[in-house]
Amino acid sequence: MAYVISDECISCGACQAECPVDAISEGDGKYVIDADKCIECGACAGTCPVGAPKAE
Repeated sequence: MAYVISDECISCGACQAECPVDAISEGDGKYVIDADKCIECGACAGTCPVGAPKAE
């Protein structure tokens, strides 16, 4: 299952910089993960200061 970013996202962009496959982009009020590109590596979850990315 791909990771998803919850509403706790503070739009800091830390997750986007860590994604090795460019699956994360800035959305409307929070960052979003493209499920088709996500390789479930967890890099985004490991770098997020508020724990917004979660395995679906």
